[in-house]
Amino acid sequence: MPAGARPGALPDVLPGVRKIAVLRANALGDFVFALPALAALRAAYPHAEMVLLGRAWHAAFLAGRPSPVDRVVPVPPAAFDDDPSRVEPREREALLARLRAEHFDLAIQMHGGGRNSNPFVLEVGAHTTAGTATADAAPLDRAVPYVYYQSEYARWLEVVALVGAAPVDLAPRLPVTDADLAEVERIVPERGPLAVLHPGATDPRRRWPAESFASVGRALVERGVCVVITGTPPESAITRRVAAGIGGRGGSDEVIDVTGRLSLGGLAGLLARASVVVSNDTGPLHLAAAVGAPAVGIYWIGNLVNGGELTRAGRRVAISWRTACPTCGTDNTRERCAHDDSFVADVPVEDVLRDAIELLTGNPDRG
Repeated sequence: MPAGARPGALPDVLPGVRKIAVLRANALGDFVFALPALAALRAAYPHAEMVLLGRAWHAAFLAGRPSPVDRVVPVPPAAFDDDPSRVEPREREALLARLRAEHFDLAIQMHGGGRNSNPFVLEVGAHTTAGTATADAAPLDRAVPYVYYQSEYARWLEVVALVGAAPVDLAPRLPVTDADLAEVERIVPERGPLAVLHPGATDPRRRWPAESFASVGRALVERGVCVVITGTPPESAITRRVAAGIGGRGGSDEVIDVTGRLSLGGLAGLLARASVVVSNDTGPLHLAAAVGAPAVGIYWIGNLVNGGELTRAGRRVAISWRTACPTCGTDNTRERCAHDDSFVADVPVEDVLRDAIELLTGNPDRG
């Protein structure tokens, strides 16, 4: 707790803060998890410049898009990697010299437990540092313990509270642009109710079976809903199976496969237009939340603790309560085994379909 703060009291906003660096150089869902904390920082320090130390995709996606972030400085993960063979010392030192020249008043580590990222944040040279810290991480000026099982939304709100930033919203918010919507219109013209299915996920353990997605898609098509299937190019085999299982080739009026055809902004526009989204626990599901799309998320219970949204207006979760690996029986709440079997295959199709239809017909609050 910062010096002088009362137990349970929010620390005062730091005086004279004109420039803030926030380290959050990871994936799409991780960025969405941080949005409420970034909004809190913006409200607490309305006149400060907020610089996201992120990835190249952040810079491209946020360019010209209203957000709490003023600009992005791409930071390669190797700049704070624990494997020396992946770090180019001259590149790292050049980056740090550039950041030190910015003279940040406040640097916040929102990247993880801090074992590798805290030393990097300290080398940025800000007047005050804050973030999370495992027991073996370098200490920051203000820190909260990093305990794995905690809501990511709440974790980063707790971090920014260390510097006096009170929550202004529990839900992530990210506007879509006219360019996003124009991109979608060229591929998926407006034609009534629209359901987006996202059957992929980087971690195979988070993938609900393609056949289950297809069952939901068939039921929605029978109700007159246009089904759009999304994915990245490496997920094309999965999305083709879903389209085939629904009964189309991904190019009919009822089933459209847009795998690999949309930019991230275009995906945001598509999700904003959706009447309902059904997705595994992965980046597009969390982006759907940020643009206000009604969504059913399919979660393993361990991932729900960390990545589940804090609100339920327009949001539903279909949960697998499995804790043991289907192959070896290892309790994956304690250690990650070597197998990649789906931990969500047992989520019933009827549960997901029920929630999707409820969101479609109940006209939920999209705010």
